Amino acid sequence: MTAPTLSDRALNRALLARQWLLERRAESPVDAVRHLVGMQGQAPLAPYVGLWSRLQDFAPDELATAIDDRRLVRATLLRGTVHLATADDALSLRPLTEPAIVRGFRGGFRKLLSVEHEREVLVRGRELLARHPHTRAELRARFAELWPDRDADAMAYAVSYLLPTVQPTPRGMWGRQQGQAQLALMDQWIGRPLDAAPSIDAVVLRYLAAFGPAGVDDVQAWSGLTGLREVVQRLGTDLRRFTSEHGAELYDLPDAPRPDAEHPAPPRLLPEYDNVLLSHRDRRRIIDAPHRVPLPPGNGAREGTFLVDGYLRGTWRIDEGELRLRPYAPLDDRAEAELLAEAERLASFLGARAAVI
Repeated sequence: MTAPTLSDRALNRALLARQWLLERRAESPVDAVRHLVGMQGQAPLAPYVGLWSRLQDFAPDELATAIDDRRLVRATLLRGTVHLATADDALSLRPLTEPAIVRGFRGGFRKLLSVEHEREVLVRGRELLARHPHTRAELRARFAELWPDRDADAMAYAVSYLLPTVQPTPRGMWGRQQGQAQLALMDQWIGRPLDAAPSIDAVVLRYLAAFGPAGVDDVQAWSGLTGLREVVQRLGTDLRRFTSEHGAELYDLPDAPRPDAEHPAPPRLLPEYDNVLLSHRDRRRIIDAPHRVPLPPGNGAREGTFLVDGYLRGTWRIDEGELRLRPYAPLDDRAEAELLAEAERLASFLGARAAVI
């Protein structure tokens, strides 16, 4: 039986529906982060903008409280990057993503740190973090004292990547000084051990619920893992199959939303690190022109991207107290008016003056 074909535009609408970017949802921040299987958190305040764009009547204090009481944590997880995730998900995702995290670290630092010395560093690093959280700079200083003839940066990074850690509060707290990121042991901070038998099958199904329909390469791009074709094939009898307009094989949950390709998509402003733009190998479903996703440094909630008719169409930035929009190309009058109205609402949320193009 021939699999139905889904156009890029149909995939766009399916993705937006599952990312809660077609209509804002009346959900709690914790439930939203759970549904999204985590949110990019390198910029600690970015998730506040991401949830503002997805939830009705979003109050930043609700998210800050969930981080402060440790229902949500910021940790190195998917793709070896910092994500905001529920405590339950952090405890299960960390063991699953460990191979990708180790591979990424050793690819950059193997010439500076042998496997034997790596073990010594991790033993000492765990002892230090068990006492109290440390910044990477503090770890670097301690290791420089212990092993002055070895690369202190590599040793500090080994702890931050290879030990399951979280970045504790006040990092990620709305209205609080962010300062340098500290590291705390994940199991100690959450108060529970890591999942001893996490299910990769369950994670793949949750990815499809939040990002599908998708191919094996897409799941691997999102997670940073390899060898997932066997997992998808094992789940095959529970999944529907489709073909993209480019001939790629796609998989999806049978009852997941797949709106009509012409379903209206309102303008949405996203933070600088949003997984809707980063979680597919083939990004043509949301980036239909040769634009790179901007990944600026900073604490977040000061700049990002925007979607018009469901596709990446430009960037925004708080500059001299104004929210300034920078379209990649001129917009028609209606699209510009709708985008400005949405930007005005975000400007008010962020305490900025009127939005301008």
